[in-house]
Amino acid sequence: MATADKLRQAYERFDAANQEDPNTEVFQGKAYPKEVLYAQRMTAQLNSFAPNASEVLQLTVRSQHICRWEIARDSYDMNREGYLRWRQDLKKFHAKKAREILKEVGYHEETIAKVAFLLEKKQLKKNEDTQTLEDVICLVFLEYYFEAFSKEHPENKVIDILQKTWRKMSEKGHQAALKLKLSESALILVSKAISTL
Repeated sequence: MATADKLRQAYERFDAANQEDPNTEVFQGKAYPKEVLYAQRMTAQLNSFAPNASEVLQLTVRSQHICRWEIARDSYDMNREGYLRWRQDLKKFHAKKAREILKEVGYHEETIAKVAFLLEKKQLKKNEDTQTLEDVICLVFLEYYFEAFSKEHPENKVIDILQKTWRKMSEKGHQAALKLKLSESALILVSKAISTL
């Protein structure tokens, strides 16, 4: 099977798995399963941010949140320790789900292992693909999810999250973030966050 066909088939299977998401999000008047929309946004952002990204990175980005709803946040203690354990378990879960689908599509074990490595966010700031993945995640958060998040939490928490997000990004990611079309209120918060880093 040609590489382009394999990639398309993997996308279709990732999206089919995410179609089962019981959570929906309305975007531009249309309702989507939440993780289908997230995956499409991730791919679009990667294509813009790193148009020459490797196939491994393209697969990783598309499966970043695969079947995320199956491990609910509230099934863990609602404290920092519970949050961190939830995040670690999610990484392993996404890697396992992606691995199963990629194996079915016919990818070699070497490719599958690389995707799993990236989904577990290993070697951030050291591995170029891991860093690009993190930049794309942060850009998608800022463009599509930050506005709603900022309205649900006190400003000091919002600033803290923004600063943590900014620290995880590369300089190229910072430049891309500053070019996003954010609302005036979001831009003010971003400016406050990065001015005190």
